[in-house]
Amino acid sequence: MAKLILIPTPIGNLEDITLRSIRMLRECDFLLAEDTRVTKKLLSHLNITKQVFSFHTHNEHKILDQVIAKITEVNQVGLVSDAGTPGISDPGFLLIRSCILKGIQIECLPGPTSVIPALVVSGFPTDRFVFEGFLPHKKGRKSRIQEICLEKRTSVIFESPHRVQKLLQQLKENINPFRQIAIIREISKLYEEVWRGNIEDLIKMSEKKELKGEIVVVISAE
Repeated sequence: MAKLILIPTPIGNLEDITLRSIRMLRECDFLLAEDTRVTKKLLSHLNITKQVFSFHTHNEHKILDQVIAKITEVNQVGLVSDAGTPGISDPGFLLIRSCILKGIQIECLPGPTSVIPALVVSGFPTDRFVFEGFLPHKKGRKSRIQEICLEKRTSVIFESPHRVQKLLQQLKENINPFRQIAIIREISKLYEEVWRGNIEDLIKMSEKKELKGEIVVVISAE
């Protein structure tokens, strides 16, 4: 029976990949990758030779049926993102849903994700939390931020470095000024860094130093 295997890849340090993920990368008939160049670089590091096909946000709607057909012709296919677990703020949802509807077995391997390390290192309560992913750039952004500012659970947000200051300014308009926030960047990489403080503290920090790399923002419960 055909199977789609979701294979998490390192979000920073290449040593984060699991032995099981390495084995699956070797055993899959072929791989579907967000960026084939990134995946081939990882495969080269692991001394794995494998056929890799492109499957990303810009083509997933167009080639979905074609990909499903390819999967049904083989034993098992691996889906990888550039970093972390496929389907978490990455392409994959449409393919996973379609495979389920077609009766194709899905297997998701545990592995790297930036959500849990950011949540834990923030020092905020972890018993209840909500993952917001990337916020809308325009439509619906204001209302989502207002909801987050009233949230009774710890909130985890993905943000690009060039929009962090905008996010902080928008939070300032709605959030309790004493509420604690953590900004974690470059998780599992050489320059991993954590900023903690209230909204004013973080705005001052962001004005003094430009944030670069992958960013996760964690907001304490109201």
